[in-house]
Amino acid sequence: MSFLVSKPERIRTNDASSESIASFSKQEVMSSFLPEGGCYELLTVIGKGFEDLMTVNLARYKPTGEYVTVRRINLEACSNEMVTFLQGELHVSKLFNHPNIVPYRATFIADNELWVVTSFMAYGEWERVLGRKGLLGLCCQIACFPPPLPFTASVQFFSPGSAKDLICTHFMDGMNELAIAYILQGVLKALDYIHHMGYVHRSVKASHILISVDGKVYLSGLRSNLSMISHGQRQRVVHDFPKYSVKVLPWLSPEVLQQNLQGYDAKSDIYSVGITACELANGHVPFKDMPATQMLLEKLNGTVPCLLDTSTIPAEELTMSPSRSVANSGLSDSLTTSTPRPSNGDSPSHPYHRTFSPYFHHFVEQCLQRNPDARPSASTLLNHSFFKQIKRRASEALPELLRPVTPITNFESSQSQDHSGIFGLVTNLEELEVDDWEF
Repeated sequence: MSFLVSKPERIRTNDASSESIASFSKQEVMSSFLPEGGCYELLTVIGKGFEDLMTVNLARYKPTGEYVTVRRINLEACSNEMVTFLQGELHVSKLFNHPNIVPYRATFIADNELWVVTSFMAYGEWERVLGRKGLLGLCCQIACFPPPLPFTASVQFFSPGSAKDLICTHFMDGMNELAIAYILQGVLKALDYIHHMGYVHRSVKASHILISVDGKVYLSGLRSNLSMISHGQRQRVVHDFPKYSVKVLPWLSPEVLQQNLQGYDAKSDIYSVGITACELANGHVPFKDMPATQMLLEKLNGTVPCLLDTSTIPAEELTMSPSRSVANSGLSDSLTTSTPRPSNGDSPSHPYHRTFSPYFHHFVEQCLQRNPDARPSASTLLNHSFFKQIKRRASEALPELLRPVTPITNFESSQSQDHSGIFGLVTNLEELEVDDWEF
């Protein structure tokens, strides 16, 4: 029972494959930027991915000066299977139109490369990569302000990117409950739309939840979406296992991993929402360090992760130092040994000495039901009592709830318009190590 995807043999794509990709990548309504490589100034590499065939650049859109993310995939090195996989992503990106799904600004072919342009929202990723190098303030200023605005080196700015970046850099022991409620509400709105369109997302995780500088929540990861419609009919279940999905295994539901004749449906995404809720609340994803086979057995045997707080951790463990505590999420994950960071304003003696609401616990329990038929739909979950604590729009509340991560809302400077320092430092960033891109 193998559910790890082997690396396919790479072959040179034929002309028909390239033309097929090109037909998807012409500018349409979903694109607001020109589909021409000359319109983008590639500044530096900020990530890699897709079997090392994709390079992610920070770039500047020359007509407006706006900073964007450009994913460049080398089509000549892709197998035909990979090309088909990319075609599916482009098709979905044009089909979907929802305020909580990340929009693609342009897609086109340039010098045998597929370029996918999106708004640059990942300076949280830059915090994780660049924080050790002392260039944190720079990347956030570049991300938020196009030339000709200068910057003062004495001011530090922090801005959120993906939800994973936030828990890796600022909320290592988990976010506060209200912030999670706003984030998951945006995710469920996106999933409700995706499911009504006849698709299963299959890659819901914190790194695929993007938060813009103005507090808007976006779901990305469209590459793994699968249509449940075949020959004009909506199928009850599907059986296809997500390709290139080794890194998403902890979030996948038991029925997806099991790969039996019973198949799976949109309810598998709801299980992933439950795992993501634990990830955001606990600061780490359940099953993270577990071998794939053991993970499958744990899930099939009904092991259910939980929120870590005073109701799930024995009182005697809450009196221990974090390094001595053996509290976990019902699995084998040990606690982080970082400095305690109380998420809900409780005692600082232990990072998990906090109490989540009964509604939050019930929400997670409903999502992680072993039987997919027992899980609520995305639309049903949006009416869960857990979300009754939301009183404002996410764009109004999230910037406050994510403090000390503070987006730039004002900038004043009388300095001369000199950008050579910015671009000189950007050039130096190319020497830094970059992480695999999970956008």
